[in-house]
Amino acid sequence: MKNYFLIITAAVSMLLLNACQKGEINSLNTPVVGTISGNPSRSDLFNLVTGIESGMRNNYAGYLDGTGVIGREIYRFSGSEPRYTTDLLGGGTRILDNNTFYLTNPWGSRYQVMRQCFVLLDAARNARTAIASDAQKKAFSGFAKTIIGYQLLLNINMTDSSGARIPVPNGAALGPVITDPGVVMDSVLKFLDEGKNDLTGAEVIFPLSNGFAGFKDAAGLLQFNRAIAARVLIYRKQWTNALTALNESFFDLNGPLNNGVFHYFSTNGGDLANTMYLAPNTNGEVRVSHPSYAANILAGDDRLAKTALRNTPISQNGLTGTRDVVLWSSLNAPVSIIRNEELILIYAEAKIQSGALPDAIVAFNRLRALHNLTPYAGAVTNAALISELLYHRRYSLFMEGHRWIDLRRYNLLGTLPKDRPDDDVWTRYPLPQNESNL
Repeated sequence: MKNYFLIITAAVSMLLLNACQKGEINSLNTPVVGTISGNPSRSDLFNLVTGIESGMRNNYAGYLDGTGVIGREIYRFSGSEPRYTTDLLGGGTRILDNNTFYLTNPWGSRYQVMRQCFVLLDAARNARTAIASDAQKKAFSGFAKTIIGYQLLLNINMTDSSGARIPVPNGAALGPVITDPGVVMDSVLKFLDEGKNDLTGAEVIFPLSNGFAGFKDAAGLLQFNRAIAARVLIYRKQWTNALTALNESFFDLNGPLNNGVFHYFSTNGGDLANTMYLAPNTNGEVRVSHPSYAANILAGDDRLAKTALRNTPISQNGLTGTRDVVLWSSLNAPVSIIRNEELILIYAEAKIQSGALPDAIVAFNRLRALHNLTPYAGAVTNAALISELLYHRRYSLFMEGHRWIDLRRYNLLGTLPKDRPDDDVWTRYPLPQNESNL
């Protein structure tokens, strides 16, 4: 296990030095960590929480870019990095590399956060009563376990049947690579369920950014935990359990679509800017929507405004885009972790798969009304409503990391367009080379 975390640390420590430094531990194998986890001060505990929240942002842009390109949501054009239009799209004879930035950076960053969560678990457990009461310790533990589950979910979303390792407590023997994604997701649910239990009756004293506005106390973190659990439960096709989790989350069929939890960014010194923001109509680093985004949207659907027509089209490696991605308005703009709009769609999906089709239509009509569309008038069948579901998940959750995963879980990756004769649609990333070498 020591070698494993040394590999992860080596992969990301230089990145962390140039990113947000808010409580992140650049080396997780130093005596300093032992001191913090063995006899922490309250500020040590707070710094660990802040570092965990901060670290969740590291290389998240790489996760969104990779899944967005493979899922044909966007083209990512870069004057310095051609692999966005070669490897990720299977251009020519190119394949996904198991030892390059678009895999190892987001993958390593997620395990880095998980490890820091385990440091927090040790520290909270060992904290003196004067530092944190039992109820306050439960809040630290519940937060840490929730984030471990969420971070592990992102990695298994990338690699699927290529596998992942279940994170283990400090000092425990590292387990094997698990190539059944269902088993890994069940472990995600285990962490989330343990986090739920700890947050129940807990008292939160630690600070969180305004990305958690409205969710900073134990009740709010419990709702966040259950929202992530609902996402996992639809992946696991546990429809009744997904509805139960929704009822314990911040799901509100008639509530604001953007209510939820976000990553916060800033351009302040020592903080991390939102690199998903790229100014429109530039020619160096560019994100443009895949041409099918505008071509397939229903007339009048206001979600087209997540993109903006460029002054002139832009091309690279035989690909052309005409609409910039404008989801984020500045380098300070927040990036969604999970929003009520996704929860409404989870509700609709669980209702369809449970046979309660009229309930799903009510949810769709709620979104249709808010997005300038007429009420649903299609067939009231499972197949038709799943098609409606995937339409809304495509446009409501554009570039939030879902489309590729959605089409994979419905065995519809073959419907994604191949824009050049020798392109491919990948079903998963390979296991990182570092993992194979352990």
